[in-house]
Amino acid sequence: MAVVTVSGCPGSPGATSTALALLMTWPLEFGRQVVLAECDPDGGAVVLGALAGRSPEFGSYGMRNLGVAASQGQLGEAFWRQLVDLADGAANRLLLPGFTDPAQSVGLAYSWDRIAEFFTEIERVLPSHDVIVDLGRSGGTGPSAPLVRRADLQLLVVRNTLRGIAAAQNRARALRTDLEAHSPGADGLALVVIDEGPYGTDEVARQIGAPVAMTLPYSSQAAAVLSDGADGGRSFQRSALMRSARTGAEQVRALISQRRERLAPVRLQQEGQLHAHR
Repeated sequence: MAVVTVSGCPGSPGATSTALALLMTWPLEFGRQVVLAECDPDGGAVVLGALAGRSPEFGSYGMRNLGVAASQGQLGEAFWRQLVDLADGAANRLLLPGFTDPAQSVGLAYSWDRIAEFFTEIERVLPSHDVIVDLGRSGGTGPSAPLVRRADLQLLVVRNTLRGIAAAQNRARALRTDLEAHSPGADGLALVVIDEGPYGTDEVARQIGAPVAMTLPYSSQAAAVLSDGADGGRSFQRSALMRSARTGAEQVRALISQRRERLAPVRLQQEGQLHAHR
């Protein structure tokens, strides 16, 4: 089981579409499930976006129902009731819808740490589950920072334009500073490059100071299926965007495995120190 966060940058959309593409292409062996948790403090986008509001009852599900449950120690029970099946009955690609109003995120200000811990603790009970966390353009620092600190990998979506790189530099700096202070290190920060501009992936990685985990082609037509529920037809799953997402999902899983191997001695030491203080 893995936890992956996806963040964007101000003025550079793409985090939610990237997270949704990962959900749809995440490799699932028999019996595995993947959950996309919309934890963007500015509000969820999938129900009114990719689903185009076709299922209004989904508005009663989601993050807004977890605040009270978390404070009462009932997060685990409540979480599974909030999930929506996006796999036409297969129940292996699931959505936790986000806030319907940004003001609702205030109610979870003291619950993010419990939620982040729950995402990582799922592995001990249900190791067949992976969690992709959509943090939008502004999540991941401030109150929701624990979600990034506890994740196996933090993906920052950047467009390879001058404006996109400049915005990503500031965002990466803030994420890296927080990770260095509160986690095993900032080596879990990686980039998703939306190939819209003139700069190559090596230059983007150098300018931002983080490796590129995956590259997605810029395609307004294919992206509209993910962002606004446009009809992509039967060819959508074979589009360049989705083919690249499949390759990227495999690369992300490989990076997670490599990082877990590197961190294994550190985490064992931390667990030993924790038990020694008890």
